[in-house]
Amino acid sequence: MLEIFEGLALAAGREVMRVFHAGCAVDQKSDSSPVTEADRESEKIILAGLRAAFPDILCVAEEEASAGIVPPDLDGAFFLIDPLDGTKEFVNRRTDFTVNIALVRHGVPEVGVVFAPCTGRFFSGLPGKAEFLEIDGDFRIVSRRPISVRAAATPLAVVASRSHNTPETEAYIRDLGVAEIVSVGSSLKFCLVANGEADIYPRFGRTMEWDTAAGDAVLRAAGGITRTLDGQPLMYGKRNQGGDADFANPHFIASGRAGASPA
Repeated sequence: MLEIFEGLALAAGREVMRVFHAGCAVDQKSDSSPVTEADRESEKIILAGLRAAFPDILCVAEEEASAGIVPPDLDGAFFLIDPLDGTKEFVNRRTDFTVNIALVRHGVPEVGVVFAPCTGRFFSGLPGKAEFLEIDGDFRIVSRRPISVRAAATPLAVVASRSHNTPETEAYIRDLGVAEIVSVGSSLKFCLVANGEADIYPRFGRTMEWDTAAGDAVLRAAGGITRTLDGQPLMYGKRNQGGDADFANPHFIASGRAGASPA
């Protein structure tokens, strides 16, 4: 499964970069977020590949979900796909947008890949094994190395969102004391913690499950954890949430210290 994920992410990333270099129109979805040809074409590639390889596993993908196409029942395992995480970065010609594919089983993100096609950074994970993949200019994997979270540094290195920072996030970082702040977009924030480049990623802003599942899978594979503010592991497949949308995440803290409390 991981090999198929990796191949689809590379194929989707190639298409994303074709659109990036050619330029495209930017449309607005019903929630006022941007969507482009790159989002749509990447999703088509990933969904076609997953549905051909795993016809019995349901898919939840950002653009299909935005169009109201969501499986009615997600018992057991399902795929979560964000074909272009960081569309704002893509539109603004920044480099840290990603292609995200994840398998969720019983609410837990088990397998995931995060590929940043503009920079070639590629992270993959499955239980007990997280890797950084080196990609050449032809979108081929040329080497792999294992990655893992690090012991907490002094000062802590905190990953913050480039496009979605909030006063709550800034207050949390202040409460940590002296900290190095690394600003980056998209799901690469999880991967920087997984790769031992940062210690903690607090998110006090809105995210959806397809935004986080793949990066969260990589982080957990590398020895980290993502917890909600009550200290429980972040779960996936959330439906019928009362005052919130299906698949919306609560605030969370992603940490390289698996036993750490978000408080």
